[in-house]
Amino acid sequence: MIELGLADGSLIDELMELTAQSLSQREIQEHFNIVKEIGRGKYGKVLLVTHRFRGTPMALKVMPKASTKLQGFLREYCISLHLSCHPCIVGLFGIAFHSNEHYCFAQELVGIPESSVKRCAVQIASALEFIHSHGLVHRDVKPENILLLDNHCFQVKLADFGLAQKRGTMIRFITGTLPYMAPELCTVALMEGQKEVTTPPLSVEPSLDTWAFGVVIFCILTGYFPWERCMDSDDFYQEFADWCTMEETPTTEEDVPPLWQRFTSEAMEMFSKLLAPDLAKRCTVGEVKAYVEKDWLKKLNGIEPQQTLENGKIRE
Repeated sequence: MIELGLADGSLIDELMELTAQSLSQREIQEHFNIVKEIGRGKYGKVLLVTHRFRGTPMALKVMPKASTKLQGFLREYCISLHLSCHPCIVGLFGIAFHSNEHYCFAQELVGIPESSVKRCAVQIASALEFIHSHGLVHRDVKPENILLLDNHCFQVKLADFGLAQKRGTMIRFITGTLPYMAPELCTVALMEGQKEVTTPPLSVEPSLDTWAFGVVIFCILTGYFPWERCMDSDDFYQEFADWCTMEETPTTEEDVPPLWQRFTSEAMEMFSKLLAPDLAKRCTVGEVKAYVEKDWLKKLNGIEPQQTLENGKIRE
């Protein structure tokens, strides 16, 4: 057995032995709906999934058998399981299995409460309003640039002005895209293998920050970005853009894209303004203040659903 150097290492060894004996084989797609990848590291990746029969959202850690020894997988899983009783350590569902190509175990989705997200959003909106009032655009609003000075978001600061520019500055092109870039900014993106951009130069406007701000709110509520890039080739973005064109007419809950169905109708109204693909319909960042007294996440049996920061980059 592996010596762990823990006071209760013998218990971990017993857990590993019992888990190895009961480790079942199943294919991921048979039991889980894969929503998207939310993290990747040297030894594997993390998938956002929902249980096919119960609908429970969870983070599924997937480790390739080709580069992972069974003992290494068992060690990580059993240590995680043993320590998960602590309130500050991510919890596990007690689900571990192997497929033809992977070892897998399921983690709970935990994160910032909605009330804290709202406090964060109001403060970042205030910072952006101040920036815009001085004729500047931040241009780099993203989770990495939001600093939390306490665990409950009572004090939040916006950082990094390396990309800030005067309003009205013309951009001829940018290199590549990121999830928080507005669709109009993506039109001047120089993609891999592309030598020039054929679209006209883009004027730097506060609406670029509004879009990024909307994406950040989604990100810190869910723990992942809603799309990879705001282009027609991205199915997740296209689903949302299509929904926005329907938004003026009555729609049912089933019309809302799957990634957005956890949000209330009031939250979706807010997102439709912050993330309006049509620039003429996009609101200012301050509009979020009108929604802080409303629920953003749907209640499940009267309980606020848990969120995740599995792939979040907010720094403390």
